[in-house]
Amino acid sequence: MKRWIGTAAAFLLLVTTAACGSDDSGDTSKGSQEKTLTVYAAASLTSSFEEIGKQFEADHDGVKVKFSFGGSSDLVAQVQQGAPADVFASADTANMEKATDDDLVEGAPVDFATNTLEIAVPPDNPAKVESLQDLSKAGTKVVVCAAEVPCGAAALKIEDASGFAIKPVSEEQSVTDVLNKVRTGEADAGLVYVTDVQAADGKVKGIEFPESSSAVNTYPIGALTDSENQDLAEQFVDLVTGPDGQKILADAGFAKP
Repeated sequence: MKRWIGTAAAFLLLVTTAACGSDDSGDTSKGSQEKTLTVYAAASLTSSFEEIGKQFEADHDGVKVKFSFGGSSDLVAQVQQGAPADVFASADTANMEKATDDDLVEGAPVDFATNTLEIAVPPDNPAKVESLQDLSKAGTKVVVCAAEVPCGAAALKIEDASGFAIKPVSEEQSVTDVLNKVRTGEADAGLVYVTDVQAADGKVKGIEFPESSSAVNTYPIGALTDSENQDLAEQFVDLVTGPDGQKILADAGFAKP
């Protein structure tokens, strides 16, 4: 009888311990639910922001950074329409002003980088483009960004300042689309950022031109007012504008604001 009682007591202890363990496990899983930080960023920031995002995740357990890259004008329009985003990084101040004018940015945006345009051509440069003036040569297939996109607005400024009229075969909604048309041979040349040429890693050739100094784009970033992760959003902005983020951007070819 004593032996039976001892066995039953041991069994009861085992069940109680297992139940406690199950409850603790449930609490832990609830506490470690992953948070997602959504960052809307200009297409030209793709490679550098992806690297910054990896560092942010490494520094913040349980946080996943989700990016939406595209033309700044498209991105700000989505934010204005209520898209669920936490951070917005624009390739120019004009599109950021659209967000601040609608009170969509928490506090004042911070300028974190600058970028200039460069002519991108295929590695063998079939159209023999060597200068901005060459883009206006008859028969040269040139691709640029649409005017509402920062890289397109910069191209227009350069045209006005230089007096050279470019007649593109197409106008794209992001700088990466322009670069892809040059990479695939659909265009003889395209106006993209210095950083895009560098990121292409030899798949296009970059041609500098002095007129680019008339249109330097400044990049601002800000946490969004409707963010459900306000603290994390501000910490991401701090990383981008701090020493680690600035080093990543400098390595990608961005200049300081």
